[in-house]
Amino acid sequence: MLDEKNTGLIVIDIQGKLAQTVYQSDVFLVRCEQLIRAAGLLSLPTLWLEQAPEKLGPTAPSLQSLIEPDALITKNTFDACQNEQFLKAIEHTGKRQWLICGIEAHICVYQTSLALLDLGYTVLPVSDAISSRTADNKHLALANLRDAGAFITSVEMCLYQLMGNSKHPCFGEILSLIK
Repeated sequence: MLDEKNTGLIVIDIQGKLAQTVYQSDVFLVRCEQLIRAAGLLSLPTLWLEQAPEKLGPTAPSLQSLIEPDALITKNTFDACQNEQFLKAIEHTGKRQWLICGIEAHICVYQTSLALLDLGYTVLPVSDAISSRTADNKHLALANLRDAGAFITSVEMCLYQLMGNSKHPCFGEILSLIK
């Protein structure tokens, strides 16, 4: 079960033209925004990754205003755990459970999730806030991550787990985000 005090969010490479061309991009971007905004309301630490932004472009415009400047980490490796700044940021939070959203499911999301699992973290890919250029690659990545020990979740599923009940102080605001 997710624990609000022990959970963070990793936003992986939602950048440039790719963010507009992945499978079901419109729904994907809406779900990512809902998740990121809700994470802010719940005070979850959020780490933002950008893969070679000089080549792929910056984070999608609809999400840029949500980035806290000190939370943005640029990388060139597909596995973010190969980036020392990312590893230090993860460790600094002290969180052991990580929600994952972003693209591409079968490349950076997949490799980063496997590495986090190997490091002993609980990894929760958020299925409706993850995408790839093809549905097949997305589904393959999620199936393999489940087999590797990740707990696949959805935006609503994880948010309701984090809140625990309808008396949570953020319940009304989060409900208005996802309905």
